[in-house]
Parts: sequence; C-alpha cells; structure tokens
Amino acid sequence: MAKRQLLFIRNVIFFTFTAFGGAQAHISLLLRYFVKNTHFISEEELLELNALAQVLPGPASTQTLVGIGYKVGGLKLAIFTFLIWIIPSAAIMTLAAISYAMLDQKQQFVEILKFIHPIALGIVAYGAYNLGRKVLVNEVAIFLAFGAVIATLVLRNAYVFPLAILIGGMVSSAIGTPTDEAQIRVRLFANINPRKLSYFIGVLLFMAMLGAIINRTSPFSLPIRLFENFYRNGIFVFGGGQVLVPLMFTEFVEMKHYLLQSDFISGFAVQQVLPGPTFSFTSYLGALSMKQGGYGISGQILGSALAVLGINLPGLILVLFIVPFWDDLKKITRIKYSLAGINAVSVGFIIAAFLLLIKPIGFDLLPISILISTFLILNFTKISPPFIILVGILLGFLI
Repeated sequence: MAKRQLLFIRNVIFFTFTAFGGAQAHISLLLRYFVKNTHFISEEELLELNALAQVLPGPASTQTLVGIGYKVGGLKLAIFTFLIWIIPSAAIMTLAAISYAMLDQKQQFVEILKFIHPIALGIVAYGAYNLGRKVLVNEVAIFLAFGAVIATLVLRNAYVFPLAILIGGMVSSAIGTPTDEAQIRVRLFANINPRKLSYFIGVLLFMAMLGAIINRTSPFSLPIRLFENFYRNGIFVFGGGQVLVPLMFTEFVEMKHYLLQSDFISGFAVQQVLPGPTFSFTSYLGALSMKQGGYGISGQILGSALAVLGINLPGLILVLFIVPFWDDLKKITRIKYSLAGINAVSVGFIIAAFLLLIKPIGFDLLPISILISTFLILNFTKISPPFIILVGILLGFLI
C-alpha cells in the first residue's frame, strides 16, 4: 500500500508540473496519469468525480485531484495531494507579486514558452475527444453539449456555468425512472457529519463578522477582509478559472481598487504560462493587495497564503465532505441520472473553451501544426505530455 501511495505521489508531482492549459486540459492528463497508465481509479470513477466537482463551487481540477487522492489513500493523502498541487505555482505567483524585476522579464519568459499555447490546445482537443466518445452517446447528451457551447459563446457570463450544469443535470435526471430510495437516503444522511457542515458555514460568518467589526485602520483589518473576500468567492465561483479571473478583476480592481489594472493583467500573463491550477492566481492578488496596503514582504506572503487558503477552502471542505459517502449518494436515482447531463455540459464547456482559445492563433500555420501534432501524439502514441511540453519549450528557445 505504501509503494502504491508513493507511486501516486510521483504521478501527482508529474501532473503538477505538466498541467498546462487550465481545467479543460487537466481532465485529459488526469485520465493519462491516474487511469490509463496506473489504474488508481477507473475511468467511470474519474468521470463521476469530475461531475461532482462541476456541481460544487470551487476549482474543479483541484477538487477532482483531491478526490482521487482520498480514494487512493484517505484524508491524509488527499491533503498532501492538495499541497503538492497548489504550492509550486502559488509560490511563483507570490514571487511575481513581490518582485517586479521578475515581471520586467515577463516578455522574454513568454517568448520562450510561446508554443505552450498550441500544445495546451492540443491537450484540450484530446480531452474533448476522449470525453466526448464516452459521454456523448445519445441525442440528449449531444443536445446538452451543443447548448452549453452556444450559451458559453453567446452569453459570455459567469452565470452560464452553474445554470447550464443545473439544467443539464435536471434534464438527464428527468429522463431516468425514479425508484424507492428510502433505504439509501437513511444510510446517506446517517453518514453526514453536521459538525463539518457547521464548520463550513461558520468560517464564512465568523470572518465576515470580524471584517465588519475590526476598524479598517487596524493592521489586522486588510488580511481578515482579504480572507473573507476570497473565501466568499470560493463559495460562489462555478466553472473554474475562466469564471474566477473576470470575477476577481471586477471586485479587486474595479470595485475595491486593491491593485491597478496593469498589475492585474501582468500577473495574469505570467500565470497563463505556468502549469498548475488557475486558482493559484489568487496568491498574486493577495500578495499585491497587501503590498498596496502598505505591508512588507512578510505581510505579502501572509496575503498570498490567505488568498490561496480562502479561495480553495470551501471547495476542499465540500469535496472531502461528500466523497466519503459518494458511493451512497450516487445510488439515488435522480442524482445518478443527473451525472450524464452534467458530464455532457462539461464536454460542451471544453469545446467552447477550445474555440475561444484557438481564436488568437488564427491561420498561423506553425501553431496549428503544433496543435494537430500534439493531439495525434497523445491519441495514437504512449508519449507522455511532459516530453511534448519540453519540446515546446525548446522550440520557443531556438526559434
């Protein structure tokens, strides 16, 4: 068992340093690292965890990965998995906020990694293709995926994601035939720990109360308000990083003026060329907000830590709260049938993301060739994504 967990940790490290392209690309890498090559979980279990993460607020990739960790080795391994996943990119983003010298060299950094974008798109295409084959098996699933694509491209609103997921789940659930679920419900609710639920709600209320009570001139005011801001957003962010970024821009730049628009955009540009979770961008926002508030380096590191903890804590609590009795929960017929619709909508989100991300490439032959080559290599060979990414970095350095 110990050897199996060490192998799992090794794959988590590989995944952490090769997970470019956001949540849409991450699912294909999760399939490769934890299903196809090592069989830590089944493909069905991964799709179920992904569907669960789509329903819950918070970072979908993080919740899915933590859920896998819980299934493999319990709570301790799940928390350790989270730390491995979040710390590298969050640390780099914190350094970017503290040292503007790093941001001054951003253009050179972006030039070296310029081919990572088409490689990430190839990974996205690979993920959409593989999930689509498994999920889009009937007319209803195809219709839901197509509807999610159109809604995402036309409406361009954060509310599209939770609404589309809700509608997809309701539609597919309505098609299923309900059965007698009384016994399952009794066992399900017997497993619910009311203390965990009270902790989840209590942290938000407690931090919000402190933020309101403590005078804004207090040295403790800004850190508490930052944690409350990020924790609250962690509860209401559905749809992953593509929703997080505009939400953070509106609140922290336009409404509260914690940092300048140019600072926000510069940090986001650096984050885009890093592997790992998009939610690590919050570490940059927390550190820079503390800097604008007159805090030194130690205060900025504190702001970074509070931001990462605040934005991830709600989703982390929820997924660890639900996964232990997920096997019972998914047996409830309406929930079981809703997963098909949720997964279909998720495929639609991936396709929409691919269409939005490919737009800047236009008709440039070289990036398109790299994109197609990445897809073909992943689909027809056993070459690992890290080697493809290393080749992309080498090309960016030489060309």
